[in-house]
Amino acid sequence: MPKLSIRDIELNNKHVFIRVDFNVPLSEDGTEITDDTRIAATLPTIEYALRHHAKVILASHLGRPKGKPNPKYSLRPVVDRLRELLDKKEDNYSINVAFAPDCVGEIAEELARQLESGQVLLLENLRFHAEEEANDPAFSKALASLAEIYVNDAFGSAHRAHASTEGITHYLKPAVAGLLMEKEITYLGKALEAPERPFVAILGGSKISGKIDVIQNLLDKVDTLVIVGGMAYTFQRALGVATGKSLVEEDKIELARETLAKAQAKGVKLILPLDNVLADSFANDARTQVWDCTVDFPADWQGLDIGPKSIKAIEEVVLTAKTIVWNGPAGVFEFPRFATGTNAIARAVARNRAAISIIGGGDSVSAINQAGVAEQITHISTGGGASLEFLEGKKLPGVEALTDK
Repeated sequence: MPKLSIRDIELNNKHVFIRVDFNVPLSEDGTEITDDTRIAATLPTIEYALRHHAKVILASHLGRPKGKPNPKYSLRPVVDRLRELLDKKEDNYSINVAFAPDCVGEIAEELARQLESGQVLLLENLRFHAEEEANDPAFSKALASLAEIYVNDAFGSAHRAHASTEGITHYLKPAVAGLLMEKEITYLGKALEAPERPFVAILGGSKISGKIDVIQNLLDKVDTLVIVGGMAYTFQRALGVATGKSLVEEDKIELARETLAKAQAKGVKLILPLDNVLADSFANDARTQVWDCTVDFPADWQGLDIGPKSIKAIEEVVLTAKTIVWNGPAGVFEFPRFATGTNAIARAVARNRAAISIIGGGDSVSAINQAGVAEQITHISTGGGASLEFLEGKKLPGVEALTDK
């Protein structure tokens, strides 16, 4: 990895500011955490710092409070869950996790000063201050004043140049990657720079417009590109097939045509669905039929999933790959009846134990978890937007700001 990691520096008795991603889903009243995956994902970094006798200061955003305090988006509920997760019952000790009612100012400074080695302080939501998203220098400096070392473990926010991800690094050095950030950079970087071949990328989701830069970048790197989900219908239109009421971006049909030609010119195998599951309405209880993709769809029907021939073709490609990157579902995944294709891809990726498999995007990750195969995946990315921008070949401000090795 080209950047310094938390493993590369001395932490003993140092105040260490760790930017984490605790942007977790909460119950309606904002008091209960409904999914602690993001908290659990950064535990290795926090525990590493504690084992090396650091004074740990954690900072995160939560939701979109629009630059002012809002109890609904308080990080206070995270304190108890973090305490539970850090509690080392087998070692007969528990970690003291304190909470600061603000992320800057006198109280935050005093609580940070009082920290002893092996203790943790969680700061209140960074986005209670508009200066966070504005990357305000004075706010960045105030955050930096709390610590002696900066660690970024929030890959999901690395594509944003905010005060806590980029600005702070101008005032606090060294700026290093946490263990989660290190893992993200290592796996995604290897896939793009030195993949084991054959390299297969599967891109799903609803719109080409959200993934076109990823497609263009990957066409220079992959051996096979599989396109599924709503995007595929725009490609089918580019091939002259009518797609009924299926989701199509009319203004991207020509771009899809150009992409097909580019793939052919580069010798990249571009796989589109061979058949689709059509529905007579956008509903879980709709009537359905399997339809060949070379034949015009009935005018009042729409594609909501890939069909059995498509699944078989994708499985064959996936099972012979050595590197697999998957981002985005194959159908309307939120309806169980149209999650078959997405779940089949999840199981196929998991079955290929010889490949390096990297999964990104909320629905793909959900499919992996629902199929119960998460343990068989090499790396599940925690950053939807950040992993997409990484796959686009863009520089991520939160990564670029870290100290080079």
